[in-house]
Amino acid sequence: MNFLKKLFFSTLVILSAHLTIYAQQQNLPVQNDRWAIQKNGSISWKIDNRLPHADHIEMSGEKVSLWVGYRVDTPGLANVTRTVVFPTFRMLPDDTRSHITHTFQDNDLPRIFINNKLLTINAPQGVAADEIPLKVKSISQHGIMRISAQAGNTRLVDIERSLFPSVDKPLAIERFKLTNVSAKPVTVSMEKLKREVTTDPLTSKSSPHTVIIKSVNDGNHVLRPGQSFTFSICFLATDHPDTLASVNPDLEEKAREKRIAEIMSTLQLQTPDSILNTEFAFAKIRATESIFKTKNGYMHGPGGLSYYAAIWANDQAEYVSPYFAFSGDRIGNLSAMNCYRLFARYMNPQYKPIPSSIVAEGDTTWNGAGDRGDQAMIAYGASRYALTYGNIDSAKKLWPLITWCLEYSRRHINQQGVVTSDADELEGRFPAGKANLSTNCLYYDALISAAFLSKQLHLSGKITANYNQEAARLKTNIEQYFGATVDNYKTYRYYETNNTLRAWICMPLAMGIFDRSKGTIDALFSPQLWTADGLATEQGKDTFWDRSTLYALRGVLQAGETEKALTFLHYYSRRRLLGEHVPYPVEAYPEGNQRHLSAESGLYCRIFIEGLFGIRPTGLNKFNCTPRLPKNWKTMALNNIHAFGAGFDLEVAKQKNGKIEIAILKGKSRHTYVIRNGETVHIQI
Repeated sequence: MNFLKKLFFSTLVILSAHLTIYAQQQNLPVQNDRWAIQKNGSISWKIDNRLPHADHIEMSGEKVSLWVGYRVDTPGLANVTRTVVFPTFRMLPDDTRSHITHTFQDNDLPRIFINNKLLTINAPQGVAADEIPLKVKSISQHGIMRISAQAGNTRLVDIERSLFPSVDKPLAIERFKLTNVSAKPVTVSMEKLKREVTTDPLTSKSSPHTVIIKSVNDGNHVLRPGQSFTFSICFLATDHPDTLASVNPDLEEKAREKRIAEIMSTLQLQTPDSILNTEFAFAKIRATESIFKTKNGYMHGPGGLSYYAAIWANDQAEYVSPYFAFSGDRIGNLSAMNCYRLFARYMNPQYKPIPSSIVAEGDTTWNGAGDRGDQAMIAYGASRYALTYGNIDSAKKLWPLITWCLEYSRRHINQQGVVTSDADELEGRFPAGKANLSTNCLYYDALISAAFLSKQLHLSGKITANYNQEAARLKTNIEQYFGATVDNYKTYRYYETNNTLRAWICMPLAMGIFDRSKGTIDALFSPQLWTADGLATEQGKDTFWDRSTLYALRGVLQAGETEKALTFLHYYSRRRLLGEHVPYPVEAYPEGNQRHLSAESGLYCRIFIEGLFGIRPTGLNKFNCTPRLPKNWKTMALNNIHAFGAGFDLEVAKQKNGKIEIAILKGKSRHTYVIRNGETVHIQI
């Protein structure tokens, strides 16, 4: 066992050195980690002299989202802001952001005393002589945010603060666990507090909503040496404040821990790179937790203090729902099917576009940017989801939506043979012309998936042939219409008159079009596009959106540039996991200040599923597998996959002769395939 551990860690050292050298060759910035990975899978920031430092994180449950902003100042005192969102408590008029939200500062909390001296949580004006400062020692993240601190400079009492959302209630909780670390008894107390705010009845939907902050387990307690006690503060919403149910913070914390453990237990990435493994695990949390139980069923929502109890054709239909088909998460799959069901309500015989977003628990829509290529997004996501999920009844339910969206796109093909749209998913923030590369690539992949799916549904061979022929024509037309030399790179122009490099030139690679892969990859990783935070949206601009970087990393792996992709993937993952803003992929900057929107985390996981392991669904119980095992890795695995109607492990190992062995482990059975690295094997489960 000791030998294996030494071998494992020596492999990590060699791998890290290799990646560092290669990163330097690629002119990537040197990274100075603030956080460190812990043995239990969490990440921890041990407070050092690099202060002040501020960050924010979002955590979600079925009825609540908790956004925590935190700052540690030079003396080691923390300032915490809690913004609590209640997605199913709505105001009028119905719109995207009509949920209620409330922000609580440190001075809104009940005061805590130690031996009758006030515990000062933060002190912008300095700590008084009769007060005890709460000095932060470390902060950890793993689905629950924990702040470890000590009361005073003499270690009288150690305190662990924990913040987390309820799994299934409109409730967020902050806990203070006080432990006597002195040799004498210590008296601790917390004030009793209950404060209510009720919304205006005239603008409240259904009924007035009440937001409450209240203490739990308050009062005086004497702690013997080594003894602990926990005070709790609850932030909740209710329409019935007179019949408020009691809160058990212990049970709520255990439920949150159990939910995180459920998410961790399936679809486990195992590689020699601990940063990739850990960021993959964290991305699963963010992608899966942000699902809200609404009156119209489970709805995955991006979050970010803006987007709740609502779905979008890109974030939900295109990005995250196909991920859930691999995840094995029951609620995730319910949200995926519900997403497509809700969009299907807007199919119509006139082929007017489906709205870009369905908001306010499904009661209204947003379509402010017109047709963003939403039908291509939905067809792509729904067809991939149907194939991967592997349930024929679900596939039959999704088929009418898929075919309607494909027909809509076909009706919008121009004289040059490409699909037109009013905008793309950036909704006019950057120009997209009359026809853009992203929409056409999504439509192309959707046609291929639809051809596979039609076979599984035992439909006419003519339907399959028509979709395949249309995809072939579109691939030719994409090359003719978008193929171009831009800034000396043989790549793509994003729209007809585009003459600058754009991040979304990665889309052909992600959809299996490799005609211009070399020039495109060179352009993506060039100084013109690659920045410290991934791809710039447009050459010469500071704006970045993680979604394009995530698609690009997946596409570069699919194109076979494994070593280059791995270097940039490791760099990106390390920055997001251990850098200055952690621990998830983000939406964008400067817009949203790098909010932890949740669907981006689904895209991150798909880099590995579809890029590194090269899984491409071809049927309800079969897929193509084109693994890209890095040069210095001997093995990699995706364990406890739940897809194609079964649960199984996928292991990839390098043989002595340089070939690759793929093993599918399902129960007690083991099926192996031997190929050259980069070749494709057809696997039936």
